[in-house]
Amino acid sequence: MTRLSVEMLAADTVDPITSAGHAQLGIAVLVGIAVLVLLITKTKLHAFLSLTIGSLALGAVAGAPLDKVITSFSAGLGTTVAGVGVLIALGAILGKLLADSGGADQIVDTILARANNRTMPWAMVLIAGIIGLPLFFEVGMVLMIPVVLLVAKRGNFSLMRIGIPALAGLSVMHGLVPPHPGPLAAIDAVHADLGITLALGVLIAIPTAIIAGPVFSRVADRWVSVTPPDRLIPTRPSEELERRPGFGVTVLTVLLPVGLMLIKALVDIVVDDPENGVQRVADVIGNPLIALLAAAIVGMFTLGRAAGFTRDRISSTVEHSLAPIAGMLLIVAAGGGFKQTLIDIGVGKMIMDISEDWNVSALLLAWLIAVAIRLATGSATVATISAAGLMTPLAADMSSTHVALLVLSIGAGSLFFSHVNDAGFWLVKEYFGMSVGQTVRTWSVMETIISVVGLGFVLLLSLVI
Repeated sequence: MTRLSVEMLAADTVDPITSAGHAQLGIAVLVGIAVLVLLITKTKLHAFLSLTIGSLALGAVAGAPLDKVITSFSAGLGTTVAGVGVLIALGAILGKLLADSGGADQIVDTILARANNRTMPWAMVLIAGIIGLPLFFEVGMVLMIPVVLLVAKRGNFSLMRIGIPALAGLSVMHGLVPPHPGPLAAIDAVHADLGITLALGVLIAIPTAIIAGPVFSRVADRWVSVTPPDRLIPTRPSEELERRPGFGVTVLTVLLPVGLMLIKALVDIVVDDPENGVQRVADVIGNPLIALLAAAIVGMFTLGRAAGFTRDRISSTVEHSLAPIAGMLLIVAAGGGFKQTLIDIGVGKMIMDISEDWNVSALLLAWLIAVAIRLATGSATVATISAAGLMTPLAADMSSTHVALLVLSIGAGSLFFSHVNDAGFWLVKEYFGMSVGQTVRTWSVMETIISVVGLGFVLLLSLVI
């Protein structure tokens, strides 16, 4: 199915497929989300299946014909895959090349060699920010945790003072900056400009990571003191390589797609003429698909070949990068189906009607919705996609900058208070050797700080731009 036909199919379902009133729609949303939460948290059913069943439950309670619910879900699934599926795949390829070639370790070692005791927390948040830009959160964590544990052990540093900044850098990138799946899906759902969202996301991410990282780590260090056992220090990916790419070329490769997309955004603002040749070229090279494709191809040479990889090894690396994201793609796609079902049964219109009588900013409303779904499901991606679907009608009348801020508000809300229903919570707990209570006082509080501070900067920017 082509992108055009998918969009036409979605357009055919703009009118609500049910005549249910606001009360019934509200109950349907609660039931749909409750089914989703119970299936994910209690039965441990895969999020893809949970979202599919939750969409059917949502439509059934709303009184919509199930055949139309299935059509809405399928249309949303297809539109989401068409919009972000290829981008996620290209990002995974670049991330795998970065990890396997030793490029990530090269960035880490170069920055740490120039850091001292006072600057180490700042070095860790910088490393995590750079590493986390093209990588999924879990992959970035697996790369960063060995560094955190090794530095803490060999340099006799407090684990909290250097671990919290690293986690903050990774988490901020995951929630606020494309090409991560959540922000990409939200951008696609509300039709935000990716370049503007990226630029504003980086602008907000930097001070947010500083406050939740190096600044909060001082407090976390007073609250929790742990010494992880040696068995938790894993082997770094590049230890078996004879050589690895240089620092400069690795950073340039990682930042290439960001640079191309920012060039497009800048040219669009300065030139603002769709028929202008310069803008047309910028629109092509700054297209997310072209930007990430270029980075992936360049990375095969600047990262893969620089590490001594043969053509077969590079091909194998690319192949192995795609298998782990199959589940992520299905979850994101099903989230898009859930989002489209919400819209097509009339929930978006209901929220728009109700919010007309509220004296609440759309940015704050988006954040609150994302927070509620995040607390319930434990998934930042599910919270982002669902909240974006609910806010789609309100985004229609916003300027391009405020639609971008809407995406960032949702992203900030999706990070709020990670707890026991979030896989990341347990990953941090086990790697750092902490108890559940210690993990709540450090990791969960850090995530909450990112969420609240991120919202604060979003609201501040909304007053300025």
